[in-house]
Amino acid sequence: MSQRTLSPCSSSPNCVSTQATDESHAIAPFLYKKSRAEAKEALKSALATLPRTKLVDEDESYLHYEFTSLLLRFVDDVEFLFDETAKTVQFRSASRMGYSDLGVNRKRMEQVRILVGGKL
Repeated sequence: MSQRTLSPCSSSPNCVSTQATDESHAIAPFLYKKSRAEAKEALKSALATLPRTKLVDEDESYLHYEFTSLLLRFVDDVEFLFDETAKTVQFRSASRMGYSDLGVNRKRMEQVRILVGGKL
């Protein structure tokens, strides 16, 4: 099985990634203490509480969600990679269309960070 990776953010400001090195796109990963499987289930439970959220792909260490905005039905892709060695959840959240997202992707991921706080 090939190791999944997160795509880099483009230059547009509608993406955040734990693997980005520039300040406008960089965001801290989540840490987890439980087993990877338990942490993944806890993250899935937290995401299930958010509106217009759909799991589209999953494997042992990877989750891909689509978040759809309420008014204009824009779709954002959010990917999570569980790094068992470092006990971190790397992630990338990016808009499919447009240029600026007015900080939506960063706000969402900070909201998810609060939702999963202490549960991973």
